Amino acid sequence: MSPAPKKPADPQKGKVDQPTPEEATDAKQAAAGEPGAQPEAAPKRARAKKAEPEAAGQAAAETGVDKAAADATEVKPKRVRTPKSERNPEGTKPEGAGPAAAAATEKPVKAAAERAAGRKRDRRRKAEPGVLVRAQARYVRTSARKARLVCDHIRGKDVVEARSILAFTPRAAAKPWLKLLESAVANAEHNHELVGEELKVAAVHADEGPTLKRFRPRAMGRATRIRKRTSHLTITLTPKES
Repeated sequence: MSPAPKKPADPQKGKVDQPTPEEATDAKQAAAGEPGAQPEAAPKRARAKKAEPEAAGQAAAETGVDKAAADATEVKPKRVRTPKSERNPEGTKPEGAGPAAAAATEKPVKAAAERAAGRKRDRRRKAEPGVLVRAQARYVRTSARKARLVCDHIRGKDVVEARSILAFTPRAAAKPWLKLLESAVANAEHNHELVGEELKVAAVHADEGPTLKRFRPRAMGRATRIRKRTSHLTITLTPKES
């Protein structure tokens, strides 16, 4: 059989009508004039943050210093703390505190001022008669007989005169007596809050202490006893009569 003859193709079939340039311009104008028509979206702007690394890299390339390394090595100033005395001095009312808080702050300050004033008054007060201040030195390496030869010079003298006598007495026992006198004066000033120059020696005596036995070799195998005597020294001070 011979094949069937093909039909000629329709030249207009499958073609789409292309608008003319004038028609396309009119359609755009009509779309722009309509209220419901949406304008073309503008292109989004690039974020500024992206430009920072590029600018930092460009600056580092120009100066030769890395910005991140410079920030890490930068020395930050230390924070200086204000002392409490400057923040809220004593005796001032704290901000935002009521009258009860202000009274609680003022009470300790007043009490401390009164105690300080009381101590000053006590130090300046006159010595009362009848007060006795005692000091004792035990086991002094001198005999009681030699110590009594010195203490007889200062009995009944005031402190200033007794110091002068002991300072110029040419005996070995004068040195321990002078140290004991200074100790008695310190006790009077510290414990009884008296003035040292206003005191006098009320009583002074030397008692015998234990004796140390020693031996010295002698001729023909003998030995002689040596007695190393000690003494207990005592000084009693009292205020001078006004």
